[in-house]
Amino acid sequence: MEQRVVFKEKRVEATIQLPCSKSISNRLLIINALAGSGMNPVNLSDSDDTRILQEALAGNLSRVDVGHAGTAMRFLTAYLCRVPGEHLLTGSERMQRRPIKVLVDALRELGARIEYMGQDGFPPLRIIETALQGKALQVDASVSSQYISALMMIAPYLPGGLTLIWKGEMVSFPYVRMTARLMRHCGADVCVYKNSIRVRESVYSRVFDAEEPDWSAASYFYELLAVAGAGRFFLPGLRADSVQGDREQVVLWERLGVRSVFAKGGLTLYPCPVTCRSFEADFTGMPDVALSFIVACCLKDIPFRVSGLRTLHVKECDRVHAVVHELAKLGYILQEETDDVLIWTGERNAPVSLVIDTYDDHRMAMSFVAAAFNFPGLIIRDPGVVTKSFPRFWEQLQLL
Repeated sequence: MEQRVVFKEKRVEATIQLPCSKSISNRLLIINALAGSGMNPVNLSDSDDTRILQEALAGNLSRVDVGHAGTAMRFLTAYLCRVPGEHLLTGSERMQRRPIKVLVDALRELGARIEYMGQDGFPPLRIIETALQGKALQVDASVSSQYISALMMIAPYLPGGLTLIWKGEMVSFPYVRMTARLMRHCGADVCVYKNSIRVRESVYSRVFDAEEPDWSAASYFYELLAVAGAGRFFLPGLRADSVQGDREQVVLWERLGVRSVFAKGGLTLYPCPVTCRSFEADFTGMPDVALSFIVACCLKDIPFRVSGLRTLHVKECDRVHAVVHELAKLGYILQEETDDVLIWTGERNAPVSLVIDTYDDHRMAMSFVAAAFNFPGLIIRDPGVVTKSFPRFWEQLQLL
């Protein structure tokens, strides 16, 4: 299946209904399951990832297949250690190539019984419920913040609580802060320090509803306005005080020509002058929006050097290699300086194809839509992958 994208003019104006945050929704589902309230939070994300986790928690936990849902894989690995019985946790072929050793090693130190059913360090996993014990634990935080979040959420139910001390640079630290804030809202005692987190033994006393729209999804509309250069977007529900780390993207987009104005009811995006001749940024704290900036810079002819991309190699696809390959089709020659750094000096060739492959990755599909402003008739292959995080993306795009 393919989606041809054609914009009638280089101007965008619409009110866009973003999905609810899947990051918040997925954390609240795990917290709610641990609390044993018997009632699910409402206003959850309608993304595939959230649906898969919700169905898993409500279904037969003896065998769980999460498909491509990486968050569900990590959160359930920790959660199932506390669920009576024996569980097989598996996923898609790509999921079985995504590492989980750091989390498994940490859980084993707490007393978990987990076995690899295939290659060591990767799903599928056999998890047998056992009594876990709290302690001070060192964890490698350079691979995924979701390992930290998974451990944090079960920590109130560990005897003596849990102290996590991380080694290496923490990736996506704003997501850890989000987890801590949601846990506190639900009654847990959590303290976040510079290089550690302390969670005291307690229980979750309440679970609130997921209401925030997804800041990661907002990045595609920032990108569209940045490339179009004219018009405006209104994004209802987005708040300046969001618990989501991707809220920090507003500062970076202003350098690329989009101004953010918060008011009662939501956020309005307006064009503004571009303030940089070249673009530099570190996406360690918000890797999910990196593709939007990379593609936007190319389309606006702004050379860049972006870092903090190491975790993109182990997402739904290797996003660094994928974006380099697909932008090359449009004539943009990017260079991988290291596995963490990508640069574009402005080097261009003639386009060789207007057909963009998406590699089973929702963010690849959505981040390339703006390229249709510069390349009319651009074709996005396998457009249905957007259901992983934003099922109504193409419907919302029609509003333009």
